[in-house]
Amino acid sequence: MKWNTETYQHIIIDYVTPWGVNLIFALAILFIGKWLARKVVNTAKHLMTKSKLDGVLITFLGSILNAMLMVVVVIAALDRLGVDTNSVLAIFAAAGLAVGLALKDSLSNLAAGVMLVVFKPFKIGDFIEAAGISGVVDMIGIFNTVMRTGDNREITVPNAHIYGGVITNFSARKTRRIDLVIGIGYDDNIQSAKKILADIAANDSRILKEPVVAITVSDLGESSIDLAFRPWVNATDYWAVRSDLLEMIKLQFDEANISIPYPQRDIHLFQLAG
Repeated sequence: MKWNTETYQHIIIDYVTPWGVNLIFALAILFIGKWLARKVVNTAKHLMTKSKLDGVLITFLGSILNAMLMVVVVIAALDRLGVDTNSVLAIFAAAGLAVGLALKDSLSNLAAGVMLVVFKPFKIGDFIEAAGISGVVDMIGIFNTVMRTGDNREITVPNAHIYGGVITNFSARKTRRIDLVIGIGYDDNIQSAKKILADIAANDSRILKEPVVAITVSDLGESSIDLAFRPWVNATDYWAVRSDLLEMIKLQFDEANISIPYPQRDIHLFQLAG
């Protein structure tokens, strides 16, 4: 074939010009789509901020939304260029499946982290028991939660272990009830013991007046009469008051000659004749 002017014109009109136009439109789709995606993400972040969602979650969801929108924009630009987008989608799907299988545990921790941030079963600074760990929450991340134990150990717990089990939040309520079971001997006076417990509660300003302190006989045990002593305190005072109450009860029972028996057995020996 001779390369003359008509041949060049034919190539330009039939191939170069359409491809160039498609390239310009594809670039326009890419840049305009990127601008629109940024606007949509910023609007979504603003709405989530007004909804008082956690800042970490807002940033994470914004990144996910931006990535999804950019995938749509890129596919639209490739389609304008004449690329078979079905093949591209199939590649994305296969890659997503492979990544999902490889990061199964990480994705479960991610999903659990999102649920923890959204539903807020606890917050930073709360004392909780979860995944077999008791401690103060120092940080709630997308994948892990960092807790500080009473002896100042830092423990990082995967979010899936926390959200998939029972969560006990000791800081969720302002007040807590101290449940003590105090045993006295069968020879001791029940009313005297109950009065001592009532006086101890009345003399401790940290014990709340409402709800009223409950002092009842809870059980007639094998070795003792068990008294249930149940005062209410502010959650922040729980451990200090509990410790002080135990010490005060022992001291005042000793002064009143009221025993706190320990488990015991009576052994009877019989001598058989002959």
